[in-house]
Amino acid sequence: MEYVLMHKELPVLSLELSDASGRVVQIGQVHSHEHLPTGVARPGRGDAASMDSYTVNKWWQGRSIPAKRSGIADVLSRLSIGGTSLLAAKCFGLSLSDQYWLCPKGQTMRWREINFFDNGFSEDLGELLLGKYIKPIEDISLMSPDSTSDGVLQKKWLVIDGKQMLMKGASHAFRQQPYNEAIAAAVCEALGIAHTNYRVVTDGDEPYSLCEDFVTKETELVPAYRVTLARKKGNSDSELTHLLKCTEALGIPDPREAINKMLVLDYIIANQDRHYNNFGFLRNADTLEWIGAAPIYDSGNSLWHDGALVGEKAGAKPFKSTHAEQIGLVDDWSWLKAASTDALASSAGELLLQSQYQSEARVEQIRNALRSNLEQIANKASAC
Repeated sequence: MEYVLMHKELPVLSLELSDASGRVVQIGQVHSHEHLPTGVARPGRGDAASMDSYTVNKWWQGRSIPAKRSGIADVLSRLSIGGTSLLAAKCFGLSLSDQYWLCPKGQTMRWREINFFDNGFSEDLGELLLGKYIKPIEDISLMSPDSTSDGVLQKKWLVIDGKQMLMKGASHAFRQQPYNEAIAAAVCEALGIAHTNYRVVTDGDEPYSLCEDFVTKETELVPAYRVTLARKKGNSDSELTHLLKCTEALGIPDPREAINKMLVLDYIIANQDRHYNNFGFLRNADTLEWIGAAPIYDSGNSLWHDGALVGEKAGAKPFKSTHAEQIGLVDDWSWLKAASTDALASSAGELLLQSQYQSEARVEQIRNALRSNLEQIANKASAC
């Protein structure tokens, strides 16, 4: 089927999706080079030859539910839909993370009439993705941002008191990620790091994290991965150097300070999963002006959540393979606020003890390891 990729009300790119897979099989006219998604085409070139269906398809698949999401195969089977890209097309690719969408060719749809910020959305699919079959399949509405939610953990969007909220589940035996999100937010608050606020909610025996969408209808999130495509990586450039050169090329303000803060947080909480789609940058969706780094989000895969020996050296991302190496990349500590390590460690322990999946002995180990990491950061800061 043929579509026009839209950015709010602005036509950007003509393309065709496979009716069988939902993949981009052909691209056509570029209507607005400036408004192409970041990284889809090389800067300064507006013709279709500067990109191909592969690069556009990679962007399109990146806004679909990953095929490895828990339970997604069963959901697709129940809905008789052949893949997650086709599922995303059912809601025209609309998202609560940016303002891109697909308008079927020849139709006169308007973004202002269908976007999820102004017009609400169905929670049917979100319930289905959480394993709750509250309606007959034929009655389920697919106009939902859940079709364009990334990540492997089960999650759903909902509206509480007029605010778009993301509810995200847990994995592994300790079901720890929701608690880790709240702990990471508390550490950020204490140290002066811009962050997304999380709280823990439960549904039966299952814990979930709950946070408000930090994107508005005037802004959009661009993951760091898309930013790294802004220019070719030099042979001698490190991962960090390359990212900084890309932010400079795009005109993103103050990326270094935000990266310093992110690396400090990840050292403290032993985050194993700060890949390039788990941090990013915000821009104005109308003017395309870059605002700066997005607040910290998606920190759940930390604090030995997967059952690893507590205190064991955790792997790191995205710039180095260990936190000992990554923390050496921090070039300025002047921003760091003094905080009580005992108070932070104690409050983290109290939160974890609310979980039925944790033992007092394991929580005490996590509390001690967190306290140790906080003390190490304080020592590193004072030595600089």
